[in-house]
Amino acid sequence: MTLSRGTSLLLNLGHALDHMVLLIFATAVATIALEFGFTRWEDLMPYGAGAFLMFGLGSVPAGRLGDLWGRRSMMVVFFFGLGAAALLCAAAQNAWQMAMALTVLGAFSAIYHPVGIPMLVQHARNPGTTIGINGLVGNLGIAFAAILTGFMVQYVGWRAAFVVPAVISMAAGALFMAITPAETESPARRKARAPVQLSQRMMARLFLVMTFAAISSSLLFNFTTNGNGQLMRERFEGIIEDPARLGMLLAAVYAVASLAQVVVGRLIDRYPLKRLYLGIVLMQVPMFLLAAHAQGWALFVLQIGFMVAIFGAIPFTDAMIVRYVDDAIRSRVSGMRLAVSFGISSLAVYSLGPAVKAAGFTTLLLAMAAIACCTAAFVLMLPGEDAGDAAAPRRA
Repeated sequence: MTLSRGTSLLLNLGHALDHMVLLIFATAVATIALEFGFTRWEDLMPYGAGAFLMFGLGSVPAGRLGDLWGRRSMMVVFFFGLGAAALLCAAAQNAWQMAMALTVLGAFSAIYHPVGIPMLVQHARNPGTTIGINGLVGNLGIAFAAILTGFMVQYVGWRAAFVVPAVISMAAGALFMAITPAETESPARRKARAPVQLSQRMMARLFLVMTFAAISSSLLFNFTTNGNGQLMRERFEGIIEDPARLGMLLAAVYAVASLAQVVVGRLIDRYPLKRLYLGIVLMQVPMFLLAAHAQGWALFVLQIGFMVAIFGAIPFTDAMIVRYVDDAIRSRVSGMRLAVSFGISSLAVYSLGPAVKAAGFTTLLLAMAAIACCTAAFVLMLPGEDAGDAAAPRRA
């Protein structure tokens, strides 16, 4: 069954909401810390780690239920659960209440990637392009989190930054239920085969290397998206200090960087995955090295550069799953991969504040350059063209 345009739009909106709500806390952490009695934002930041831990671990049951129960049903749970959890965050009165609310938020956020993306691409004619557009919308959610939170902090209050997406998510859930027909059978009962078939040995190698590459990429994603706001605040001191204007600058970084996913998605439909993936990952290294010592507007340009490379690397894992994994088990495979990569990379959120407090952003950016080198090493171990890339569709 081909998805209607309305359902596709709501699935893309879900991706935007998913990333948006997870980053409101990181964007407003300095203001929240003051209200909760902390003198430094770095001391409150570890309380947000539960959200990203559950974002990873919750992907396993979410993916299993998506395949065996149904993806439409799980997306309904996602929209309403995400909205309710965001309201819990808005109601938090101290650090531990916020930590618990964010953990619940992470559990519902975990549903989207192993369920929403396989649902979106299961009948896509150009899966790379579909994934790229979906990634663009998801990362625009990150950009909107920066704008919304900056303005709410300055003019209304940080709690409103959670309430707005909560209302949108619940409204989207009601509309999704109304326009998306019930599935006649669960994905696990369908017999859709992957476009490229690999041997069991090659599939095991692909999954192992893909997971390690995803771990290092997720570390970079969490370090940057959770730390960029405070990095910009520190490096723009004396130049721009208004939260709303800084929020707009950060949103501009994410908006420009998000366009990379559309470009990469189109390239994935035409060229071998491995070489494209390696080239984009290698772009990250010089950007982090230069950003380590940059200030003001030079940092702004370099933030765009390294976020282009980070966002541009995101579509590859989903594209590999679509190309090599049967639709009947895609949600479960995606869930297991996300559980490992985001579960481990949640350490980035936990350690971000203490690491910056102890060593500063310069050391952190140098460490991220080293992590990018590790990602490149993992990508080199992926199966080459003789293992399936040559069989991939190439269009003029």
